Amino acid sequence: MRPRSYLYVPGDREDRFARAAERGADALVFDLEDAVAAAAKDRARAAVARHLAALAPTGPGPQNWVRVDADRLDADVAAVTGPALAGVLLPKASVESLHRIDSLLADAERAAGMATGSVAVVPVVETAAGLLETAALARGPRVARLAIGEADLAAELGVVPGPDRAELAPHRAQLVVASAAARLAGPIAPVETDLTVSDDALVASTAALLRQGFRARTAVHPRQVPSINAAFTPSTDELDRARGIVETLESAGSGVAVDPRTGRMLDEAVVRSARDVLSRAATPR
Repeated sequence: MRPRSYLYVPGDREDRFARAAERGADALVFDLEDAVAAAAKDRARAAVARHLAALAPTGPGPQNWVRVDADRLDADVAAVTGPALAGVLLPKASVESLHRIDSLLADAERAAGMATGSVAVVPVVETAAGLLETAALARGPRVARLAIGEADLAAELGVVPGPDRAELAPHRAQLVVASAAARLAGPIAPVETDLTVSDDALVASTAALLRQGFRARTAVHPRQVPSINAAFTPSTDELDRARGIVETLESAGSGVAVDPRTGRMLDEAVVRSARDVLSRAATPR
């Protein structure tokens, strides 16, 4: 299973790196972009590179990702690429920058003695130009899934989101459709920047994003992680229903069946949704 939760860790806060791995996130994103002041960029890059170099390539714990700086791709990619790196988040993604980072990663992988293609990429759609290229980004090299950056996107579009951010729903849908068409995992939902939001409210908003087609969410604070994980993890009842649906159709010996518990007609489309529920129950690590 792919990660449900991606916890941002400021790249210049080396004192937080080890503790972040204990907060329950499926993936850590060491941030070399917005979370780091310009004067600290070089120091942050060195700290993240040093931390990743000291980690075992595989083992228990969260995946390790890096959000690189779009203006410092060459230096960032060369510094952080190594066996412990699962992937990079590419901010303000465009088709041009995606192909550029693919080339940079290939060079860095060779230098590190890694197989070409080992490091995945998550393009972050947060510009109008990137939004127009969403379908092409989803089909681009190394792409594991898409993500949306709504703060930058809203500012560029001149959109003023209300409390439910419904104004951005059409753009979220673009990522969901592009991901499905490219056979990618559901995209990563936008971060909740209001740290006063209650745990229940965060679970509810994340569950709404799940219904919209997202399958993960970024977090800016460790206290957000349990709520995100809870929203993307099926309940026991949901798993039982999903297993029953799959078993009923598989044992029917035809393309359709009737669920004896609900009277609902079952076909392959219904079973696909049930299998998605079951896939979200698997361990992500």
